[in-house]
Amino acid sequence: MNRQFVRRLGWRWRVAALGLAVLVALGGAAIWQNVLGAGDRWERLVARVEVFIDPPPDRATLPTVVITPRPSATDPPPSPTSRPTASRNPATATPSPTPIPRVAVDVDLVADPAAVFASQITDKDCAVAGTQMVLAILGLGDNSTAFQDEIKHRIGEWESLSDSLNGGWGPAAVGEALEDYGATGYEVRAYETYTDALRDSAIAISELGKPVVMFPWWGAHTWVMTGYRADANPTVFTDATVTGAYILDPWYPRHSSIWGQSDGPGNFEDLAELERNWPVFGGPPPYQNIGPGWTRPEGLYPDRDDRFVVLMPTTPREEPGPSVEPRIAP
Repeated sequence: MNRQFVRRLGWRWRVAALGLAVLVALGGAAIWQNVLGAGDRWERLVARVEVFIDPPPDRATLPTVVITPRPSATDPPPSPTSRPTASRNPATATPSPTPIPRVAVDVDLVADPAAVFASQITDKDCAVAGTQMVLAILGLGDNSTAFQDEIKHRIGEWESLSDSLNGGWGPAAVGEALEDYGATGYEVRAYETYTDALRDSAIAISELGKPVVMFPWWGAHTWVMTGYRADANPTVFTDATVTGAYILDPWYPRHSSIWGQSDGPGNFEDLAELERNWPVFGGPPPYQNIGPGWTRPEGLYPDRDDRFVVLMPTTPREEPGPSVEPRIAP
């Protein structure tokens, strides 16, 4: 490259020119084939150069609410199966309530997952497709590529430096996009424990009738949780254990070199599979030494690092939706 031409470039564009030189040094073929992870490293470098040249705005956005661990359920749950003390006056005695049985339950907001599923258009559009699927479930959008493209190109209205140091989509941007399209009441939460995040997500789905947005793969991906199975109704029994979740994964039908083949729309992911994709102690080899939950390479997120981040509904569904009364599991 002509040095006089480089001198005329602004200092930010000199960095871009340097990045081009690095590309040549690494070897185009190795990057294209992702030999020894060269392609992944190059993509991270390009992302940093892009942010350096055109940083995201440092604007206010949805805060991240840190949820502390809930106390362990050491005592049996009150009320559902207990009998109140009867009045000494038979004429005013309060009848005993019908005990609620402790049985396994199965809940899913979506009867036909394929009808609301949207595969991400490119390998960078998982958050866009996740946003789209939530809107489709709530009757506020569809699963067309045109609608996904519309949402994608509005990111400039929602991106914030605190939400994504790389710029573009983060959990808060998804929440703001949902609100602009009419899905109000979503809150970014970061949980200290994986089990609390999953349990609160299950309760929100049953009580509010809205899906939950998860951020697995150390915060690099987006899933939409539409239902769950549990050994008891978690809205009634404080010690109920959620045994898995129904997931819409926008990565489908792609294959990941780290996480393997993606699952189809509405697949039930048991605890082992959820914990593999939303790592509790680390990831699959050779990534087992990476931290749990949210662990991003681009920098620090004090309210999210090593926690389990979800976009949680906090208000009921406004339009009538499908019944979410827990079914007794077969």
